[in-house]
Amino acid sequence: MRSNGLAEDELFSFLLSVKEDDRGYRRVLSSMCTLPHPVAVRAMNLFIESNLGDPGLFEGTASLEALLVERVGSLMHLPEACGYATSGGTESNLQALRMARRNADVRSPNVVVPESAHFSFEKACEILSLEMRVAPSDGRYRMDADAAADLMDKNTIALVGVAGTTEYGVVDPIAALSDIAFDRDTAFHVDAAFGGLVLPFLRDAPLFDFRLEGVTSISVDPHKMGMSTIPVGCLLTRDPSMLCSLNVDTPYLTVKQEFTLAGTRSGGAVAGALAVIEHLGHDGFTAVVAECMANHHRLIDGMAALGYPVLAEPEVNVASFDCPAAPAGWQVSRTRHGHMRIVCMPHITTTIIEEFLKDFGDMHV
Repeated sequence: MRSNGLAEDELFSFLLSVKEDDRGYRRVLSSMCTLPHPVAVRAMNLFIESNLGDPGLFEGTASLEALLVERVGSLMHLPEACGYATSGGTESNLQALRMARRNADVRSPNVVVPESAHFSFEKACEILSLEMRVAPSDGRYRMDADAAADLMDKNTIALVGVAGTTEYGVVDPIAALSDIAFDRDTAFHVDAAFGGLVLPFLRDAPLFDFRLEGVTSISVDPHKMGMSTIPVGCLLTRDPSMLCSLNVDTPYLTVKQEFTLAGTRSGGAVAGALAVIEHLGHDGFTAVVAECMANHHRLIDGMAALGYPVLAEPEVNVASFDCPAAPAGWQVSRTRHGHMRIVCMPHITTTIIEEFLKDFGDMHV
């Protein structure tokens, strides 16, 4: 640490020089996060000091968290869902498995996840000492429900499905998986970290939420398609007792028990997430999603015209292609199978898609 601090102008000159090393978002086609909505930034700044780790000190902020859970719960067709604001999908998925383990009397527990599951499940299983059984995908990159059922046994404490996979943008057969979990009285967690704020705004989207009686818990991330500031996710449960089973004593705080994973939690990010939901409303989100999907379909059509049809027929705005390298200057990513992956987030405009297609065509045709 310096003995003398930097003057403010010198400090921000340094910070701005570092900021230039960041890519910015204009040519970033691989991110599931985006530029935060201006109302999210403004709301976060209003609550910048709020710590939901000690909610009795910030009762107003705690009421915003409860309202956020209600709003997201309503989107998932269960406004009375129990839940809280997490740091994102990784924490939500870990907590979902922690709930399942706490509520199952099994000595050698296992969980069944799809081949396409986010890497957070590998972390969660390692932390919780769970055997992770991986169900293969079918020919459309979706979880094979029959294979998942075959992997389950008396020690299976949870089944996991994904609504909007990270790599291919597809929705697993959630309804079939829900039936399997319900029939076997097994917890069923739906990872909708990305798709949870896309699918409710699409016509004819597959069922993935609490309308399915086997769904036990759902994760949704406002800091993805919700255009909130980072970090904020939501974990929702059908049965409050499952989440409350995670309570630990917190004697020196204003509340005496907490079921959260993190201690200190940002109230500002929660305010930002709620602000976007309240500001845009259903119609506003529908318009945002429609624009993203329009650019997504333009990308798919353009790549097909260049000889690279989309893989998997994605339901949400993630598309992967079996093709060679992307043009210089464009940030894309690769799936575990080596396919080029592009996410059409709100910062990806039609102009950007057309520029990418032109550059790709110039390079490969």
